This record gives sequence, C-alpha cells and structure tokens, in this order.
Amino acid sequence: MTQEAPEETHDILLNVNGAAHAVTVPARRLLSDALRHDLGLTGTHVGCEHGVCGACTVLLDGAPVRSCLLFAVTVSGQELTTVEGLAAEDGTLGPVQQAFRDCHGLQCGFCTPGFLTTITAGLRDNPRPSEVEAREMVAGNLCRCTGYQNIAKAVHRAADLIAEGSSSEDGRPSRPGSIAAEEEAP
Repeated sequence: MTQEAPEETHDILLNVNGAAHAVTVPARRLLSDALRHDLGLTGTHVGCEHGVCGACTVLLDGAPVRSCLLFAVTVSGQELTTVEGLAAEDGTLGPVQQAFRDCHGLQCGFCTPGFLTTITAGLRDNPRPSEVEAREMVAGNLCRCTGYQNIAKAVHRAADLIAEGSSSEDGRPSRPGSIAAEEEAP
C-alpha cells in the first residue's frame, strides 16, 4: 500500500477590498473557496460552479470575473473587490446596493452579490445605459427567482445615484463607496 504525498501548497497574497491577506493554499483552490473559506468573505456565493450563473462574480482589477473558474494562486497580488467591498467602511451602502434596496431588486438574495459586482463594473463602463443596455449588462447573471424587472430598474436607479454623487463642486463623488471613488482609490 502506498501513501499519498501531502498536497503542495503555495503562499499567496490576496488583496481584497483594500486589505492584503497572506494565505497558504493548494494550487487547485478556487478563488471562490479561498474568499469564502480562507478569508471568511461569505458574500461571494457559489451557485453552478461552472461559471454560468454568475453568483460568484467578483471584480479582478475592476473587471467582473467568475471566481469559481479561477484558481486563487493565479490572482496573487491583484486587486479583488467582493460584494463586501461595495459598501463604505461605516456600512453605508454603495450606490448599486442602495439601488437594489430602493427598487426591490433583492429576491431570495442568493444571486445578488454577483449582480451587484457585475452592475458596478457595468456602470463604470457605461454610466447611462439604455433599457436594452441595462438588460444586457445583467444578462450573464441568473436569478432563479426571475426578478429581472426590478434588477433592471435598479441599474437605472444606481446610475442616478452615482450621477447625484458626482455632482459635488470638484466633480468627485460625495457618497462613500461609490463607483467613482473606487476607481480613484490607490
């Protein structure tokens, strides 16, 4: 009888929501598992584990990615934003989160973190989407409760909140946790 060799591990640095975390993970540890199990950031949900549903979407250097399709070791040193990072440090909701609340975009809530991160990135690229563009923005995320109508409304509400937050004298957002504020963070 042969004895299995211990699994090789790697020391990596996960920069998540502005904080650096040194973790030791096996090479095959999925980013979604590293976030949830190693860092305790359970806001990132894992649905289909095939990259189809979008529940596990996080932002990698500002771009939405499926964390269930990435190995944690491949993102070492890069900037990650999870749903927890969309709110201000004092708990004030970010504009997309507030829009979901205002428009009743939450259904059971399981898919919501993926929608929030996807829309955050989408509005950064297109701050004033048309109705069709708003629906296309969220087309890659699945809501099993089929709450798409209110989610699409939330996209427009978030765009309005972001625009209102950008109206201060220096053009900088006045709302903590806003998308523009995240773009300017070091």
